[in-house]
Amino acid sequence: MPPARILFLAATLGGIGFAAFSVMTVPPPLWAALVASGLYVGLILTGVFVLRLRMFADAIIRGPADARGVVITFDDGPDPVHTRKVLEILDEHEAKATFFVIGRKVEQYPDVVKEILDRGHEVGVHGWAHDRLFALRGPRRVRRDLERAIRALEKVTKQRPTLFRPPVGHTNPTIARIAERLGLTVVGWSASGYDGLAGAEPRKVVRRITRHLDDGDIVLLHDAAERDDHEPTTSKTLPGILDAVKDKNLRIARLGDWITTLEE
Repeated sequence: MPPARILFLAATLGGIGFAAFSVMTVPPPLWAALVASGLYVGLILTGVFVLRLRMFADAIIRGPADARGVVITFDDGPDPVHTRKVLEILDEHEAKATFFVIGRKVEQYPDVVKEILDRGHEVGVHGWAHDRLFALRGPRRVRRDLERAIRALEKVTKQRPTLFRPPVGHTNPTIARIAERLGLTVVGWSASGYDGLAGAEPRKVVRRITRHLDDGDIVLLHDAAERDDHEPTTSKTLPGILDAVKDKNLRIARLGDWITTLEE
């Protein structure tokens, strides 16, 4: 069990014990109750926002202990222009990647999804609408969003997707539970250049990702803008990232192979 989940369970049990003790004896000072409540809420929010802690979801953050190479992943596509630029760069470097696609865009550009697969890459679900408040939605809405995204991708690929990266990387017990029931493996990342931010500088993106890049890393990039059609920095940063992988004597691995190993 991840340390963050142990901490969350311990804090929850401690909170229950604290409340029971307060009821049966003398209530604590208001300031103490407020501090305790604030710390607990802060812990929960940290678990929601920081996927790599795996507080609520058994997310794949890195490859297995003996992993060789790095995995390249892309979010927020497909896009008929920008995704195809990324595909061309990947082909030039003989590299394969995993694309976490948005369901509504899959319906708009099914031919781009087919092209991703035809070029030997993998696809996964990134939600139907990329709802930035996904972690605040109720179970019914979360399930409806994911089921709609699954149907859209399944219609194009003729296969049910098994990989899922939560929108914005936010998770909670509800999202984790529904993803598991739908047969989705939650996938996070261990290296990010924050290339999805407005005004991201290509040089800084490459440096953030490559300076500590090592075997087992899962790299997060974006092949499309989340909501509009502006071009991400990926076409400018991806060649440098792939060159750095080669310079470090690493290789490009397939996410599916790692997940198969981790689930054995």
